[in-house]
Amino acid sequence: MTLKLIPYLVMNGNAREAIDFYQKALNADVLFTQSFREMPENPEFQLPEEAKNLVSHATIKVGETELMLSDTFPGQPHSSGTQVTICITTDNAEKAKQMFEALIQEGQVTMPLQENFFSPAYGSVVDKFGVSFQIFTEGQQQ
Repeated sequence: MTLKLIPYLVMNGNAREAIDFYQKALNADVLFTQSFREMPENPEFQLPEEAKNLVSHATIKVGETELMLSDTFPGQPHSSGTQVTICITTDNAEKAKQMFEALIQEGQVTMPLQENFFSPAYGSVVDKFGVSFQIFTEGQQQ
């Protein structure tokens, strides 16, 4: 089983600029980047034209450390002070569920742990101390 804690930066429409900046300033390597346009379409949510080229997810590597970034999801508010979350990454869906259930004790679920197109178990929570976590299970959806 793998388990990693990865800082995740949520940007306000300038994730591409941040990626370019970190490439130059920190000698970062871009491991992955995807725009909202490249995500599977959701018939229940029409993606605004101005959001299509924003970053839905990116991973860069600085030395031995990964850093994840995205722009704020279209329609969601962005507020300074909450743009950094911790992404707990594992390859074990049962372990992801255990950690999610433990973190929601006296906390608040911001996205239920669920299967989606990029993960067999993904969700997010703000714990009782106000720390935002994303729980991400690597691997294909079942």
